[in-house]
Amino acid sequence: MPQLDTSTWFITIISTMITLFILFQLKISLLSFPLSPSSKTIQTPKTKNPWELKWTKIYLPLSSPLQ
Repeated sequence: MPQLDTSTWFITIISTMITLFILFQLKISLLSFPLSPSSKTIQTPKTKNPWELKWTKIYLPLSSPLQ
């Protein structure tokens, strides 16, 4: 029964890994990533609600004085 020749496996595996590394590096380098996001100041318009114009007091049933 003949023996399997494994003398070329090392160079085959190393060359395959190097090739994959180079291909992935090229693929990643061609991607364009956005720059770091800058914070924008957003002005929220202040709306006037009817209940903000009046003084209101909420009476809870349990907050009434004891008799």
